[in-house]
Amino acid sequence: MTAEPGFTREEVRLALRNPGLPLEALRHDVTPIGTHYVLVHFDIPDVGAAGYELAVDGRVRSPLALTLDALRARPAVSLPVMMECAGSGRARLTPRPVSAPWHDEAIGCAEWTGTPLGPILEEAGLLDDAVEVLFTGHDRGIDQGVEQEYQRSLPVAEALNGDVLLAYAMNGAPLPPAHGFPLRLIVPGWYGMASVKWLRSITAVAEPFQGVQQTVLYNYRRSPDDPGTPVTRQRPRAVMAPPGIPEFLSRLRHVRPGPVTVHGRAWSGLGAIERVEFSADGGRTWADARLAPAASEHGWCGWSYRWDAASRGEFELCARATDAAGNTQPLQPDDGWNVGGYAVNAIQRVSVRVD
Repeated sequence: MTAEPGFTREEVRLALRNPGLPLEALRHDVTPIGTHYVLVHFDIPDVGAAGYELAVDGRVRSPLALTLDALRARPAVSLPVMMECAGSGRARLTPRPVSAPWHDEAIGCAEWTGTPLGPILEEAGLLDDAVEVLFTGHDRGIDQGVEQEYQRSLPVAEALNGDVLLAYAMNGAPLPPAHGFPLRLIVPGWYGMASVKWLRSITAVAEPFQGVQQTVLYNYRRSPDDPGTPVTRQRPRAVMAPPGIPEFLSRLRHVRPGPVTVHGRAWSGLGAIERVEFSADGGRTWADARLAPAASEHGWCGWSYRWDAASRGEFELCARATDAAGNTQPLQPDDGWNVGGYAVNAIQRVSVRVD
């Protein structure tokens, strides 16, 4: 379903339930818990730590039932991971798909602590006919007319990737309820829909999973009849912390004349960021920004540019990223139009008045 130009009541309701990152929080290398974006598809389930048990079953030799204490007793890893909602940028499309109306704020880079998934699957013993690993959450609702638990699957090779975590802590604290307490999946480099929250079970399956969240949603489709291709890894993006001070309603930025240091973050799930460019004239001309090293393989990297705002007037600031695989952000959001409004990674545009 699409709509324009005004946002629907349903979209506003979704926005109120699912806050995004205030872009001024890009100043933090690790996103504070309270400013990390949140997307909850249904309701936050009431899952306590006492009595919690994770089932590992399906096409395995030795099914497992793991308590939270047993998971915490396993080898632990802490990993900064850049997370982004697959619906990022959707609000800029024309016509606009009706869903969570994200602009640039569906992002965050927290430090997740947990135990690697691979050794658990190896301990359970995947059978030779297992082709995917299915992750089921405790959250339940109706989407596309189908009553369901939130479920997503990964190919076996992706599930065995050493950086995929079963996480029980965020920035050194137990997971907040909206972020999946007591246990969630973290799949670095993929859009957030893959990192299933409130994990109930992990099931090895012999056939590709055909659930709603896998085959109907989270696919790039040019029309409702197009079967599409799956949404998987994050496309490159650079986002700036808007400089100066904002007007309350319009968010128009005001800066004083003179040198202004603009800074932000960049990331890609397709390769390391190799270049960030800055423009002060709406993307007509570009100059290279200065890159800082990424905090980790799966985190974001910082960038900055010293802009000489010498003349008064209106300016449109932009930033774009290019990764090691040669992927560069498009200039216009509709270049990536798709039915679900997924992975719209067009350049960010920030209106600034020098006065």
